[in-house]
Amino acid sequence: MAAHTAKAEPAMNNTDTFHTKSLDSGSLSADPGTLHDYVVDFLQREVGSDMKSLKNVSELLDGLVEENSVLEEQVLSVSSSVPPAVSLALCAAEEASASLEELLKRERLISNKLHQHLQGAQPWMDSLGQTLNQVDTIERHMKYLRCLQHIEELSAAVQQCLMTSSVWEAIRAVDSMAALDAGLSQSGCTHLQDFLRETLHFWHKIIKDRLANDFEKILTQLHWPIISPPTQTLTPTANSQEISSQLELLVTQLLALQTSDDLLSQRALLSSVPPTTQPVSPAQTPLCLPIQIMLQPLSKRFRYHFYGNRQTNTLSKPEWYLTQVLMWMSHSSVFMEERIQPILERAGATISARVELCRGLLSLVQEKVSSDACRLLYDDLLFCHLVEEVLQFEKELRSQQAYPAALPGLLHLLLDDATLQKWLVVEKKMAVEKMDAMLSAEGAWSSQYKDISDMDELKAPDCAETFMTLLQVITERYRPLPCPSAQLKFLGLQRELLDDFRIRLTQVMKEESRCPLGPRYCAILNAANYICTILADWGDNVFFLQLQQAAVSLGEEGVLGGLGLMEVGRLASLEGSLFEGLLALLDRLKADMLGRMLEWSMREIADKTKPYRQDKWLSLPSQHDQSTMSLSSSACPMMLCVRDRLLHLHQVLSLSLFQLAWQGLAERLDTLLYQEVILSNHFSDGGAAQLQFDMTRNLFPLFGHYCKRPENFFKHVKEACVVLCLNVGSAILLKNLLRESSEELLDSDGAGDPPPESALNELGVYCLAPCDVSILLNLRASWPGQ
Repeated sequence: MAAHTAKAEPAMNNTDTFHTKSLDSGSLSADPGTLHDYVVDFLQREVGSDMKSLKNVSELLDGLVEENSVLEEQVLSVSSSVPPAVSLALCAAEEASASLEELLKRERLISNKLHQHLQGAQPWMDSLGQTLNQVDTIERHMKYLRCLQHIEELSAAVQQCLMTSSVWEAIRAVDSMAALDAGLSQSGCTHLQDFLRETLHFWHKIIKDRLANDFEKILTQLHWPIISPPTQTLTPTANSQEISSQLELLVTQLLALQTSDDLLSQRALLSSVPPTTQPVSPAQTPLCLPIQIMLQPLSKRFRYHFYGNRQTNTLSKPEWYLTQVLMWMSHSSVFMEERIQPILERAGATISARVELCRGLLSLVQEKVSSDACRLLYDDLLFCHLVEEVLQFEKELRSQQAYPAALPGLLHLLLDDATLQKWLVVEKKMAVEKMDAMLSAEGAWSSQYKDISDMDELKAPDCAETFMTLLQVITERYRPLPCPSAQLKFLGLQRELLDDFRIRLTQVMKEESRCPLGPRYCAILNAANYICTILADWGDNVFFLQLQQAAVSLGEEGVLGGLGLMEVGRLASLEGSLFEGLLALLDRLKADMLGRMLEWSMREIADKTKPYRQDKWLSLPSQHDQSTMSLSSSACPMMLCVRDRLLHLHQVLSLSLFQLAWQGLAERLDTLLYQEVILSNHFSDGGAAQLQFDMTRNLFPLFGHYCKRPENFFKHVKEACVVLCLNVGSAILLKNLLRESSEELLDSDGAGDPPPESALNELGVYCLAPCDVSILLNLRASWPGQ
């Protein structure tokens, strides 16, 4: 066996080697030529060229046969092992299925037994459930009775404490009732809650009345309420220390009673408002209990004087009760800050006594204003008066009394839909009536500052200044409103009034267009310019920028209506303003009126230039033949007309409009002289020199009063004079240069030469083109040989 094994090992080694080699060459079997070469190489390697080694062929053959048999056994063993594995899996599955069936049978058996058991136990369960329900009912009854007993105990404790004058213990017992009431807020025991609240209200009222009675006595000794200005020096009473101690004790006890008082007050407030209204805001929280008691005499006085059939209760005089309340606030502030506030601070109350008193007095005023506003919706004058007084009251309340901005005053009452709409209607009606009156007034188109030059730069007519003042007053009225949407409604009204005023200006302008230089026409132009100036300032005002952002965020159609997405985006980025549309219309009106004014002036000036245009420019003697130069006699009417027009425009137009006017006049005059005088004539040396003298020493200085370099506004005339007055040599060189440049431009072979513009620039000619300069050179008559 060992020998057989020993002999088998070399054979297996050879077989492995051959098998490896066979695998390595397996990829070559697909190619017959390659396979042939491989076999030859294999025999050469195993047998070699030695013929004696052929005896190893038999061993090699035996090894191959043995390897073949091993491979066949492996294939047979693998193929025979597969069916047993499948069979084992099938057997396991059958066993699992049988086990599952057995478990299902046991489950059905147990389920049947359990069902039978439950059916048998159901009567016991029903009986036990009834017993448990009875136990639960008894337990709830016990809790109910214990709660009821606790309430009775607290009630008895309060009664006992009041009998023994133990106020602090009575207050603590009442606070315990309040805490118990808060704990029962989610309970369904409505009768118990009602009993507890009635008990709480009963004892709270007794304690509150007792403390309030004592507190009122102390306040009477301290001369409260203070309805007149307090005196500066008060002689302290003998028992002032005792009064102060009692005051602090009573205020502290009332503050301790605040919890139950707030609970009762909030419940009464919630029960009085509809369930669909908004929750109670912090500004509607109950007042501090000591302040409530201190307000009672003031409330009685207020209702006595300003309700019922008293003469002081009149709809036409809201300022009576508004002023009275402000006086009470002012007179009481020192007492509240010096007497009550320190006690509140020592008691740990984080409230301001003065603000609490103002809040209580405001509640009286709010009720009165709300009632009066509803009754005045059909009386425009009285309604306007009420609004004015409310706005003035709000201003004094915030400034003089330093009432916090977080707390509402009276302005929110004006935001009611009916009241706000009425306010807008009346505001528009009053503004239109005032607009009619101001436009028809005798001095509507004259400036009230016309005799004061320092204050009359804009030269705004009285109607325009009054109108913009009217709009500014409207702005000041609605600026304090706490609602941006309401403010935007007033802004829309202002824009509507502005557009209406612009239309009226246009109508009057058309009536005065027959005389564009008349005082009323110029006043209309000044009015349009004045309104543009004010609106431009408003566009940069912080208040209007805030309204602009509010309009974009709220998507207010009344303000943004008709604007595209791009315009709205510009408003959102603060690149534009809400008055851009109106400014564009007013600028168009200004440009149209200014153009008519200049055209009218130029027609007059052009008529005065006829003698000057027909002057003998070609026959004028040379400058060397004249001792001195003087203005051409034919130019005098034109110069006088230009001077008079400039003086008149300077007197009747605002500074900014006059700047545009004289510049426009200079531009038109420059074109007129260049085309009608220069290009329409030929000039000798003397004619060119005379023209230059007339322009530079006479015409240009007329505009020199309004700028440093007036010749810059007469570029055509100035440069034409330069060309016409060139000496002969320079003129010949320039003419040849322009002719050669023109010829080279036609031949397109002179790209390397400098352009003629550079030569013209050296002479000071920048506006005229080379072709224009050539025409001017041809107008010269002083050429050699001529």
